[in-house]
Amino acid sequence: MEASEFSADTLQWIADKNLWNLWVPKAYNGLEASFVQGLKTLQELAKTDGSLGWTVTLCSGANYFIGNLQPETANHIFLNTEKTPCFGGSGGVFGTAEQQDDSYIVSGVWQYATGAPYLSHFTLNAKILSDGKPVLNDEGEPLVYSFVIPKEDVTIIKDWNTMGLQATATHSFKVESLLVPSKQAFVYNRFYLPQAIFKIPFSVFADLTLWVNYVGMAEHFLYEAAKILETKTLEPFHNVLSKANQRLYKFAERMEQLTTKQTTITETYIETIHQAASVSVKNISQAILHIYPLLGVKACSQQHPLNIIFRDYFTATQHHIFSRK
Repeated sequence: MEASEFSADTLQWIADKNLWNLWVPKAYNGLEASFVQGLKTLQELAKTDGSLGWTVTLCSGANYFIGNLQPETANHIFLNTEKTPCFGGSGGVFGTAEQQDDSYIVSGVWQYATGAPYLSHFTLNAKILSDGKPVLNDEGEPLVYSFVIPKEDVTIIKDWNTMGLQATATHSFKVESLLVPSKQAFVYNRFYLPQAIFKIPFSVFADLTLWVNYVGMAEHFLYEAAKILETKTLEPFHNVLSKANQRLYKFAERMEQLTTKQTTITETYIETIHQAASVSVKNISQAILHIYPLLGVKACSQQHPLNIIFRDYFTATQHHIFSRK
């Protein structure tokens, strides 16, 4: 049976490599990887094991929020602890935060916190309330803040029961009437740190970090399929992955150029990247589905690498960024 959680040795390896802090500045004990370097690291991890790549991607992606945290909070979490922080949580707005002086009373249930058992802190989004009524932003829409909360204040709901990515342990979690200081609130795309990586729009950061996972898992699938099928049969699949790599890293390199020069990144370009990533993932999925029926009964064995990769990959494709219509 596949493990439902990573072993202590795997978690220690991740900590030793400081992978949770892939994007965190060196001043905060991180690796401070460039965008391209970080993407290549995540791709190699996904190519090795889907759950490993996915978990490091989502959790290091949550640690990326250090750039959004108020300085006092960032210093407290990343500089005053013996254990490496590991963030994770939910991108959905599934809770509320009632204003109370300089704090908020946070309640709700959030789904899909990748790496839930491994986290030191949970991140969540909540609608802001005042006297029980939604607070509106400048556009007249409900105001939403994000919060970072220590794991001790969160109840994990063990409900991750999927065909793949099992060791990501992407459970739900609950917070009940928790008093949270306002210093633990943050807003996406409002940054306090100067590094170029934090000037990347979060939607672009999310698109490209997930895209490399699909490519990495597919490369692993192609490697295993080559043990069964001849090269000519796999050539179209290889071409799809080659094109994906070229487009992905062209976008990543361009993003590095734009953020270094502090050039405005337009909504049109952001949407261009998302559409390219979405089309690429669909093409990769079709390539896998074309090959899978040719692989024989072996690939239907639950413990065969091809079957594990297949289940991991198609579980990953259900992430809302790439599954939405």
